[in-house]
Amino acid sequence: MNKQSLNPKDFTPAMGAYSHGVKVDIGDSEMLFVTGQIAMDKDGNAVAPDNIVTQAEYIFQNIIKVLNEGGSIIEDVVKAVIYVTDMSDFKEISGVRNKYFGNSKPVSTLVEISKTVKEGCNLEIDVIAIKKKN
Repeated sequence: MNKQSLNPKDFTPAMGAYSHGVKVDIGDSEMLFVTGQIAMDKDGNAVAPDNIVTQAEYIFQNIIKVLNEGGSIIEDVVKAVIYVTDMSDFKEISGVRNKYFGNSKPVSTLVEISKTVKEGCNLEIDVIAIKKKN
């Protein structure tokens, strides 16, 4: 199996033994796995603490960067898992999710969690994408 780690240069360095994304060769296609992204800047600071819409936008932009690093686009996403610290933010999060996934309509799970790894970050999203090789 051929796999490639994806770590965009302007991202926060990984806080452990993981990559921001991994591209895996699966024959005539490639799968891209994007690790859970939170709204944390490259210096390790929470972006827009407690502003769920701004955090969702920031996270989706980072997901796009990781996908692009692997030669993929947001329309290649087939599965998304969204973790939120307050389920009452569902409507706002769904609005942002629908903006980015309007064309691809991946399967999606949204669950409430007690907290993320970074104080002030109230949302985490991971995705899986599949694309045909060029």
